[in-house]
Amino acid sequence: MTVLRRSLLAAAAATLAAAAVAPAFAQDIRPRLIRFGYGLNEQSNQGRAVKVFAEEVERLSGGKMKIRAFGGASLGSDNQMQQALIGGAQEMMVGSTATLVGIAQEMALWDTPFLFNDVREADAILDGPIGEKVKARLEPKGLVGLVYWENGFRNLTNNKRAITRLEDLDGVKLRVMQNNVFLDSFRSLGANAVPLPFSELFSALETKAVDGQENPFNTIVSSKFYEVQKFLTVTNHVYSPWIVTVSRKFWDGLSAAEKKVLVDAAKKSRDFERKDTRDEAARALADLKARGMQVNALSPAEAARMRDRLTRVNASVATSVGMDLWQETQGALAKLRAK
Repeated sequence: MTVLRRSLLAAAAATLAAAAVAPAFAQDIRPRLIRFGYGLNEQSNQGRAVKVFAEEVERLSGGKMKIRAFGGASLGSDNQMQQALIGGAQEMMVGSTATLVGIAQEMALWDTPFLFNDVREADAILDGPIGEKVKARLEPKGLVGLVYWENGFRNLTNNKRAITRLEDLDGVKLRVMQNNVFLDSFRSLGANAVPLPFSELFSALETKAVDGQENPFNTIVSSKFYEVQKFLTVTNHVYSPWIVTVSRKFWDGLSAAEKKVLVDAAKKSRDFERKDTRDEAARALADLKARGMQVNALSPAEAARMRDRLTRVNASVATSVGMDLWQETQGALAKLRAK
């Protein structure tokens, strides 16, 4: 038998094998239109990652599964979308882990002030056993967590004064997420913390209903908060993740092949989103300075004073999430820092 004939026979056998498998796989994936909501606009890091996710879902499903993206909080706030997922009225979303604390209290772990020193620590904990354990707490509540994206380290903006020391926060009316850890943290630091949905934030800043807010650089830029805020203080007080979630009612009706499409696409979007977010954050600070914001960095000594003031809040978080989970996290961080 010639080499050419053997090659042709091998190619034919491979084609037949693929043909035998493909129909079975194709039958496991049905045409589906999946509504995916998110809070920021289409031009944001969040919007760009949703686009990557949608393209990957369509590619992996052979065009059968399609994502219809709704940005700009057009399907409601994170809290409203979470309830829509639980009720089965919406299939997917990406939003803050902080707004999930009322659904799964273990999510409060990620709100711990000054928990992570850098993104290396955050990636290792979120993508490892601890992150999986926290995600799993959502399932009995009607949600399935797929992956964590990065919102980033949060920083303060306001219109009253530059925040250079702990006492400068006194009396600043600061919007925070609807989350007890954030409320307790900033009240402990002396601010007048006001819970507001993100979708209402720009208007509240513009009308001076609140003096300031706290978010990563990327969000400050993409939401144009520089138009209504004067001072920016680099505090890196909390590392804030986003989480991609699916309605449990929808998820339970998917085949194993369809679930794999969503999980694989979510992981690809996570890797893209983190790199994109970090690249953008490096540019965003310079952009905010160029747009006229007065920027200062909190000194290590003042950051330490804030940490000391938040000891009670951290103890409360430990109690809320469970001492076993708290100690496991602290132990894992200690090992990472020892490397």
